[in-house]
Amino acid sequence: MEGSPVVVAPWLLNKVLVRGDRAGRIVEVEAYKGALDAASHAYRGETPRTAVMFGPPGYLYVYFTYGMHWCANVVCGPDGQAGAVLVRALAPMRGLTEMRRARAAARRDRDLCNGPAKLCQALGITGADNGTDLLAKRAKVRLVDDGTPPPESPAQGRRIGIRVAVEEPWRFWVAGEESVSR
Repeated sequence: MEGSPVVVAPWLLNKVLVRGDRAGRIVEVEAYKGALDAASHAYRGETPRTAVMFGPPGYLYVYFTYGMHWCANVVCGPDGQAGAVLVRALAPMRGLTEMRRARAAARRDRDLCNGPAKLCQALGITGADNGTDLLAKRAKVRLVDDGTPPPESPAQGRRIGIRVAVEEPWRFWVAGEESVSR
């Protein structure tokens, strides 16, 4: 899982993010290249908030945004070099009852995890999960490969929800998947 976020991002498509009894297939991601990317939280260097992004690959970087939402990233840069992939959307797989309870405003199952803050709310991911080793068997949040390969030709376009470096085509998604963010 170590490598350039732009390479790791499409590789993460169709992996499964699991927290307890809840799980969803990753169907949309965005790459952030650390110090080389003005849109990355690590652009200006390591801070207590971004320290996880500078750690080894395979860890979860969770941040709070707009004073009310958690968002989750998979760290992928080599140890000491920041790089991460924002998980933007999941296709719900297991634990839908718990997800619906956590996301009562969602009208349809495809709306449970179709955005980075929504998926964190649906899975119950919070700042307490920041720094979790996603590959550890007993971790509360895990990244699992169930054998479903990433798409051969993922859809690709500009990142969304940012104000700088918007021209970079570092957003990837599973074409035709209904759970991709709108």
